Amino acid sequence: MSLTVRVIAPDQTVWDAEAEEVILPSTTGQLGILSGHAPLMTALDVGVMRVRPAKDWVAIALMGGFAEVDNDEVTILVRGAERGDSINQDDARSAFETAQATMTATSSDDRQAALQARQALQKARARLQAAGGSVG
Repeated sequence: MSLTVRVIAPDQTVWDAEAEEVILPSTTGQLGILSGHAPLMTALDVGVMRVRPAKDWVAIALMGGFAEVDNDEVTILVRGAERGDSINQDDARSAFETAQATMTATSSDDRQAALQARQALQKARARLQAAGGSVG
């Protein structure tokens, strides 16, 4: 048996296909979903979702949202998403390094700026990891 997986962002459907397994970046940690999983609703963090339609894994950068699992259907509603194979790894690495520098330069006294810098870094990290790059 397989799962029907849909990843829906406000501007596009990023994934709509069958899969054998899904790993989601939930707010409480990585969450693996296989066929026959119990019904579930969970919040998703900014991070990388991995989906295995056959034997090879596909990485998708998620920008936070929610996932529902019910009757072997996984519906993922997110603020934004991007398939890793569509992300230029060099551009993603450059954006990650810029976000790191901004985070380092941001004063912890300015809570608003610190929060924005942290969110930008999380998004840049997710995009780089989905593209296959490592963050050290």
